[in-house]
Amino acid sequence: MKYLDIDTWNRKQHYQHFINLEDPFFGVTVDVDVTGIFHKSKTEKKSFFVMYLYACLKALNSIENFKYRIQEDKVFICDAIHASATMARKDHTFGFSFIHFSDDFNEFNENYLKEKERILNSTDLFPPIKSDSCIYCSALPWFSFTSQKEPVSGVKNESIPKLSFGKTFKENNKIMMPVAISVNHALVDGYHVGLFFEEYQKQLDKNT
Repeated sequence: MKYLDIDTWNRKQHYQHFINLEDPFFGVTVDVDVTGIFHKSKTEKKSFFVMYLYACLKALNSIENFKYRIQEDKVFICDAIHASATMARKDHTFGFSFIHFSDDFNEFNENYLKEKERILNSTDLFPPIKSDSCIYCSALPWFSFTSQKEPVSGVKNESIPKLSFGKTFKENNKIMMPVAISVNHALVDGYHVGLFFEEYQKQLDKNT
């Protein structure tokens, strides 16, 4: 396991300040352009959700700060970030998945389909894998939103980023989707969130 050298980190004082706050998380909601990937999902008959989630993970994995996790008094660096996404069942309950990330979309899609099959055929809430090397994310396709608040576990030094994807809407002949992200300010600043959304849009456009 690789650890960050906090003493030589240029954000050492920022980290030490925010880690002592009762709630160090901050969140923003940004609309992203999913026009191309939305139409591609229909043409190729693939899940729109798995396509935009893949682009999201590609973006997050390219920015090191999103790989940082707090463990006791240390910060370790994940090798890769996976997705613990909620998946709905026909009875309107849901289960938490653990979808292993892969640079190869087809492999990632297979990982998604296996988790979907597991959840649809069980009543389990939690996945068989417990790891901090992931993001928590939910699709909220029933409504669009301009802000969003995640549940807070109350666990000290919680550091897993949380994302929500809302209902698409049309704007100036484009299909837009609100994306909410909440991160621990001890590890991630607004600058890094800006990098994420810039790279996320590139990945969405690239995969169309």
